Amino acid sequence: MDISAVFITPTTLSEKVALITGGGQRIGANITRILHAAGANIILHYRHSRTEALALQEELHQQRADSVVLIQAELQDLQSLQSAISKALSVWNRLDILINNASLFYPAPVAEVTEKHWYELFDTNVKAPFFLAQATASALQKTSGCIINIVDIHAERPLKNYPVYSMSKASIAMMTKSLARELGPEIRVNGISPGAILWPENDMDEVTQQRIVSRTFLKRRGEPFDIAQMVLYLVTTQYITGQILAVDGGRSLNS
Repeated sequence: MDISAVFITPTTLSEKVALITGGGQRIGANITRILHAAGANIILHYRHSRTEALALQEELHQQRADSVVLIQAELQDLQSLQSAISKALSVWNRLDILINNASLFYPAPVAEVTEKHWYELFDTNVKAPFFLAQATASALQKTSGCIINIVDIHAERPLKNYPVYSMSKASIAMMTKSLARELGPEIRVNGISPGAILWPENDMDEVTQQRIVSRTFLKRRGEPFDIAQMVLYLVTTQYITGQILAVDGGRSLNS
């Protein structure tokens, strides 16, 4: 979808700074584009996708010079995370928006779950967003900023063969509500629960894809830009906090 179809101007978020984890590709790249189009300066975090992050930075710099800074970090490693935050906060000496988008997703049926699976999924999906929120809270308080966590509809409806992933997303859903209570009134904290937006990077057969789409009320898959639009809404609205909004075509209402 073309960003120009959304009612924003280059000054909607002028002079504001957004830190987006996993912002170089997939849903994260769409969030990056829409916040940048609204005027925000971007601190774009990536883990391994340096090529994609550099390409997106170049694309956005053609629209507005020196408006995107890249940071690389292993978010599972608290020392790496703290170093990345220090660098991020020093760029424009402010932070208005934290988007906890980076996530790890893969199947691990109960009989096959190992301690490695547990720590990988919880460290990436739960520990990293929490400590990012902790590390940026002081800066966000100064700007009356906001935090948006990308959750998942499977936080409420567990996905078969993905028990640890589903539990990790349930944890970040509760984290969203807890942080809204802890960090208010200065900081708003909300979450977004995507449904069928992008298929997993690992293989998913067409029959499974069709079955998932058939259980939505809109009978179609959503687009990454649908999530980005909701991010923009939650960034710009001022009287919503502690909420988790589903963007799933009605899938979460289905039995």
